[in-house]
Amino acid sequence: MSLLQITDLHAGYGQMAILKGVNLSLDEGDIGVIVGPNGAGKSTTLKAIFGMLNITGGRIEYDGEDISGLQPEELAKKKIAFVPQENNVFHTLTVHENLEMGAYVRRDDFSRVLDHVYEIFPPLKEKRRQPAGELSGGQRQMVAFGRALMIEPKLILLDEPTAGLSPMFMSQIFDRVIAINRTGVTVAMVEQNAKQALAIAGKGFVLANGTNSYTDTGPNLLNNPEVAKSFLGG
Repeated sequence: MSLLQITDLHAGYGQMAILKGVNLSLDEGDIGVIVGPNGAGKSTTLKAIFGMLNITGGRIEYDGEDISGLQPEELAKKKIAFVPQENNVFHTLTVHENLEMGAYVRRDDFSRVLDHVYEIFPPLKEKRRQPAGELSGGQRQMVAFGRALMIEPKLILLDEPTAGLSPMFMSQIFDRVIAINRTGVTVAMVEQNAKQALAIAGKGFVLANGTNSYTDTGPNLLNNPEVAKSFLGG
């Protein structure tokens, strides 16, 4: 059974329809990557999954349960985490305080999880007393990842995690996505650097005009001449 199953999803902002029949399926342990041109509905798909906009049609199932229309806090309690592209850290709080904020839905001792996050992101341990706003873009992204991991998610949604980063930090972020996935977390990622993202993807979804243009394994999409010509720059 799929961990995440999206069927004929329609959603948008107000009266503006963005998604016009998106289909997506991820098994537990998958890395799924969503690529496509600007305005295709990539980020909108993640926001729809995380209950951030109005769903007008279709169905979202998670772990066998219909979660269509549930609020973000309810989804966090079901161990779904979302890392937005922008405004994803509290700039005036320290790194450590940011991570603690990620555990807001927990009522247990999460010190073990903090230690685990510091193991995955060693630079954060070194800078744990530093305000997050003073960090580099790549390090702030690590804080955002780490905060999302504080609920010990089964599914993490990543919206453009390498946007605006240098090639060095971009490579580090992809490495960390793989490391997170290897701990058993299923990943659904929207990414502008399509070739690099599809290279680590078990499943790839190419969206255009609010619907699926291609769905296949990451390597197959990379080697598809039509996908390369239309969406990957040749």
